[in-house]
Amino acid sequence: MSAIKLGIVEDEPLVLENLELFLNAQVEIDVVATENSVESFLDIFHPRYGINMVLLDISLPGISGLEGIRLIKDKIPDVDIIMLTAYEDSERIFKALCAGAVSYLTKRADLLTIREAILTVNKGGSYMSPGIARKVVNHFTPKKTLKTDTLTPRQEQVVEGLVDGLSYKMIADKYSISVETVRDHIKKIYKKLQVNSKAEVIRKKLDGRI
Repeated sequence: MSAIKLGIVEDEPLVLENLELFLNAQVEIDVVATENSVESFLDIFHPRYGINMVLLDISLPGISGLEGIRLIKDKIPDVDIIMLTAYEDSERIFKALCAGAVSYLTKRADLLTIREAILTVNKGGSYMSPGIARKVVNHFTPKKTLKTDTLTPRQEQVVEGLVDGLSYKMIADKYSISVETVRDHIKKIYKKLQVNSKAEVIRKKLDGRI
């Protein structure tokens, strides 16, 4: 296993101190740089440090951790970045992962868990806090598609009319209903299928999802 040369970017002094003291005491880890902002980390960085992993907060003064991922990887292309943050919302999680972070931990994680995450990443793996992992899994789990029985028989007829390229008036004439009734059915169909256009309804129908 290669030596872990760790940089930490964290703006809470107590958190930073605890991380540095604990992680530097681990035989596998050498904390070579600690800074309270992305800007200062980039300013002090030198290739001689050999940094191959960074523990990075999101909420930082100046450049945020999310923005910092790209900047750090521009300077150290092969670095592994582990996010350590209080934020657990899906938007930040996926922004971080898409930007190049390999792991995402919440600050509720204890020091032993953080050490485990660092060692796991160093072996080529990825590590997520349990709640974060569940959000990632849920994001990629295929969503249940709505079955045709969620639409009424008349709504199914309206959908067929849309697929056939009929106008609202033509659908109304075909089924002896008013244009206003067709519009009402369309609104309900949009809501049930969670779409916003006729094109989306037609695509779902052609894809066999309704």
